[in-house]
Amino acid sequence: MVLALPEDAFGAFDTGDTAWIITSAALVLLMTPGLAFFYGGLARGKSVLNMMMMSFISLATVSVVYVLWGFSMAFGNGITGDDDIAGLFSNPFSLFGSGQLADTIPGPDGTELVVTGGNSIPSFVFMGFQLTFAVITVALISGALAERVKFATWTVFTVLWATIVYFPLSHMVWGGGIMSGAEKGFASWMFGSTDGEANVAPIDFAGGTVVHINAGMAALVLALIVGKRVGFGRTAYRPHNIPFVMLGAALLWFGWFGFNAGSELAADAATGLVWVNTTAATAAAIIGWLAVELIRDKHATSVGAASGIVAGLVAITPACGNLTPVGSLILGVVAGALAALAIGLKTKFGYDDSLDVVGVHLVAGLWGTVGVGLLAVDTGLFWGGDYKQLVVQVVIALFALVFTGVLTAIIALVLKPLGWRVSDEDEKSGIDEAEHAETAYELA
Repeated sequence: MVLALPEDAFGAFDTGDTAWIITSAALVLLMTPGLAFFYGGLARGKSVLNMMMMSFISLATVSVVYVLWGFSMAFGNGITGDDDIAGLFSNPFSLFGSGQLADTIPGPDGTELVVTGGNSIPSFVFMGFQLTFAVITVALISGALAERVKFATWTVFTVLWATIVYFPLSHMVWGGGIMSGAEKGFASWMFGSTDGEANVAPIDFAGGTVVHINAGMAALVLALIVGKRVGFGRTAYRPHNIPFVMLGAALLWFGWFGFNAGSELAADAATGLVWVNTTAATAAAIIGWLAVELIRDKHATSVGAASGIVAGLVAITPACGNLTPVGSLILGVVAGALAALAIGLKTKFGYDDSLDVVGVHLVAGLWGTVGVGLLAVDTGLFWGGDYKQLVVQVVIALFALVFTGVLTAIIALVLKPLGWRVSDEDEKSGIDEAEHAETAYELA
């Protein structure tokens, strides 16, 4: 039998690590329904089903294309040994359908499976874990478009954006591309490399650039292109179900342990540190957000507490493997305060980011990505290092902003002939009934 993959793509796997990553993948998968509750609660009662459906259809479409070509685009060259395309993405056809990941060969200690990048888990498990990241990233964007977008257009957008923006960016950061610590990456160009690795490698442990800056910037671009809701600036858009919001935040926090601690790709001591750092930053962010509310508004709100949870989780995502618990507390409290202040930007600048994706994910994601350059153990400017880590972090953040912004704008404009907006009448009467022929609540 002629093997389709090189022998160095195969290896033994650790059952404990494998069990943990399968569990982590399930935790991250739960985050998308959790996001549906979070966003659904923040929407008005006549729009809640559409808001939740935008998350659920992302779960459907992105999962399908990730199996078909997404994993190949993001990580294929790490298995096939082929060169990627200009450090931007791998060949989408090299592992098309992902069936080759089931290949096995006899090994010295028994059957060996396909593994990715020297990890101790089968590539099928790694693929499932990464699939859940792609799903939640696309779903996050939907919060900026609440109550006014055609469901069919959004569905097409999920496939195009995942393929053109998310899969390449995940390759660039995690698959050995130009935003990684590889010899061909930005960091190596700036500060040199040793034995093929950047002397000052970018830090994005679990997705500050790939997930949060990416989704937040896409949300901003779409909000500008799609336009404001009818009545924006004159209508009070109040959350229709705050218990849903808090339930969604709780599910997100619970699932995020798979997101962050799972990204260690092993069940080891570093995973424990990531767990503690994630908890510390998130708790501190709640306090930071509520402190701003108390000073500014004289009230600490439930929605503020739930939003503070998300802001803290977002900020610690890129940094959770490189900070001390005290550094995580600092990062978290600043993230909560910054995001609480940032949600007012849409009023000041007049863009309709319906559920504050920009204020929370973009701002906290930028802070977490840049903040690790200040607070990372040994390399952070304030934690024993010099300026180099900070410079690298700023560069990868800026690149992600430009890359995502430009490509999202192109996709949004290409889809304009399909029509982004429902009619004003449908928006006023309720997008749930217009788009789905359903209502969440039957009022007698």
